[in-house]
Amino acid sequence: MLLRHLLGVLPSVGFVLSQAATEFIDPDNGISFWGITDVVHQVTYGYVFPPLATSGPNPDEYIAEIVAPLANEWVGFALSGSMVDSLLIAAWPNNGQIVFTTRYATTNVLPDVYPGPIITTLPHSFVNSTHWKWVFRCQNCTSWLGGSIDPGAEAAVPAWCASSIPVDDPSDPGTSMVQHTDCKTFGFYFFEFASAHVSADVYNNWAAGGSGGGGGITTTTTTTTSVLPTRTATPVDYIIVGSGPGGIITADRISQAGKSVLLLERGGPSTGQTGGTYQPNWAKGTSLTKFDIPGLFESMFTDANDFWWCKDITVFAGCLLGGGTSVNGALYWLPSDNDFSTQVGWPQQWTNHQPYTAMLKARLPPTDAPSKDGKRYLEQVSNVVADLLIPQGYRNVTINDSPNAKDHVYGYSAYDFIGGQRGGPVATYLQTALARPNFKLQLFTNVLNVVRNGSQITGVTTNDTSVLNGFYPLNPNGRVILSGGSYGSARLLFRSGIGPPDMLSIVANDPVAGPNLPPQSQWINLPVGFNVSDNPSINLVFTHPSVDAYDNWADVFTDPPAADAAQYLANRSGIMAQASPRLNFWSALGASDGVTRWMQGTARPGAASVTTTLNYNASQMFTITGYLSAGIKSRGRLGINAAMNGMPLVNPWLVDPADKSTLIQGLNNIISTVSLVPGLQLIMPDNTMTMAQYVDNYDPATMDSNHWVGSNIIGTKAGEAVVDVNTKVFGTNNLFVVDASIIPSLPYGNPHGTLMSVAEQAAAKILALAGGP
Repeated sequence: MLLRHLLGVLPSVGFVLSQAATEFIDPDNGISFWGITDVVHQVTYGYVFPPLATSGPNPDEYIAEIVAPLANEWVGFALSGSMVDSLLIAAWPNNGQIVFTTRYATTNVLPDVYPGPIITTLPHSFVNSTHWKWVFRCQNCTSWLGGSIDPGAEAAVPAWCASSIPVDDPSDPGTSMVQHTDCKTFGFYFFEFASAHVSADVYNNWAAGGSGGGGGITTTTTTTTSVLPTRTATPVDYIIVGSGPGGIITADRISQAGKSVLLLERGGPSTGQTGGTYQPNWAKGTSLTKFDIPGLFESMFTDANDFWWCKDITVFAGCLLGGGTSVNGALYWLPSDNDFSTQVGWPQQWTNHQPYTAMLKARLPPTDAPSKDGKRYLEQVSNVVADLLIPQGYRNVTINDSPNAKDHVYGYSAYDFIGGQRGGPVATYLQTALARPNFKLQLFTNVLNVVRNGSQITGVTTNDTSVLNGFYPLNPNGRVILSGGSYGSARLLFRSGIGPPDMLSIVANDPVAGPNLPPQSQWINLPVGFNVSDNPSINLVFTHPSVDAYDNWADVFTDPPAADAAQYLANRSGIMAQASPRLNFWSALGASDGVTRWMQGTARPGAASVTTTLNYNASQMFTITGYLSAGIKSRGRLGINAAMNGMPLVNPWLVDPADKSTLIQGLNNIISTVSLVPGLQLIMPDNTMTMAQYVDNYDPATMDSNHWVGSNIIGTKAGEAVVDVNTKVFGTNNLFVVDASIIPSLPYGNPHGTLMSVAEQAAAKILALAGGP
């Protein structure tokens, strides 16, 4: 849940952290702490270390304090910045006393009580009618099973958490604390641990309960003074929220037009080029991170330290620089004309997508041979699946050479990798934006809501403790663009008083978010969260004696084949230069309701899971995933729960009966020629069930493709749509949305390429719209 790594040279690559620890003196005890005040929740976190050792190990302790309003049921921190493999310390008031707990977890589960630290509550700790303060000495707290902090570090990124949901039993330090629901509001800040040290005499005095620079214990008081920032942020022309493909491309094009742009991202860096440092041990000594190396894609879903996923959204969503484009498989299909047609819901003004798609292709050419040596690796699956499809009338094409050809065609998987590494908008559009003085990227800045007076947006409220009230303002006529994804942007609209009444009521009842809502008379009722589509996807698992399952990608992060790792490190070539998909195909399917639907197939070595009665050779497995895409009628709804977490409210998969029957038809078509391929065996579903039974029994939790579109659907009429033809939110003067949430229906294939073309066109429309800066 909490981020773990940050490169110490971040400012040199063109972006900054929103918060940084500063020195302050607690007036009650005279202790000089280094820390922050989260101005949104009014919680102060402070720390001070003893002197560093001149030889041998450093001291294993520090003194800390937390000052919090009672509205926060509990607060906590991880000085190492990660929930996984970190020492977590949390506290809360109970019957006039402060209860604290130390926890540790190796995966994203409820952390276990961790008995190692020795914590002593110091004088000047109290609970009064409005606040509580906990001052404590934490010994044996700089290292723990599986991790540590460096108290002399010049760059560290601690994490904090504030929860409005109480623990189950506030009298019990070992109480249950619901994972990721309790800690729904969290953040990170920059802290030079090396600056937060005092002399041994001063530290020892404070550790013994003394105050000031060396005096005795003073009387405990009930004041709650903390250091609050007075700096106001500089107004800009455009604030863009979210650094996914929509946000990055829009920010680049708008800053290219000379406008001042602030791009705010709630997560941290990703690739080495952006200051990321999370890398496999076998890549140590290079700048390559997990996010740079295409072959590590499958490990995104199995790594215990999965800090890149948004922990307050119940489906996969990327919370880091680049958003989903930094963690996805990077399949990249140039959009077809049908993907922007009025028949699938686009306004007439959007149908001429070709100039914008051409701009995208020029900046980011697709490749179906991503290895830098131009060779293709682990391609046995491609050959076997081609043998399966050719008897069904499929023809081989270079898929992105003919974007409109999507019936009975197959070809090598295409990506937006560059030079054997992850490319996408982070490696292209972001880099040109960073070179401009009128563009600023700010990481670890969580936007909580837009600030509006009726229809006029004046700025955004953030978790940034370095500016007054966390507020970032706009210039006169300035604009805010939400690019937080289908879930993130919808939630921001809810938190800003825009959306259906049931969602806004949830926000209004939240003790933190509710006070930031505009008056109910200014709420705007729009269908935010409705009209949601996602591809229903079904895995078919096969074996063939020619296939290398590549150990199901099990150890690619920790221990890949030595020769493959060495080849990749030497020249960015080989198996590690490509994500797992190897071949894609499409077919048009007639349906009982007369509406044509399309199926996309994606084939890859290995299998996510296998349930079968058949004997099989696991080293020869491969998977074909069948996705029902363009033409589907099923729709769902997304929203938030009482903890303000984004989640599906109504699942969008196979709601329409013709969608389901068409999907079953398409899957049966895929397997219809298995007997014509010598050695090919279908093991899931096995011979104990029909395809219809297999689909009926398929777990809905694994049917999603995470290709969510439509939650802020574009259109020409308020009430039927959320944004107008210029992507401006109905009922507002200067609030826009540019991300997958405005796409009215699913394109033929993975929406990655379509979304980037959308961003190119949206940026042009926003710049051309009168009334802006």
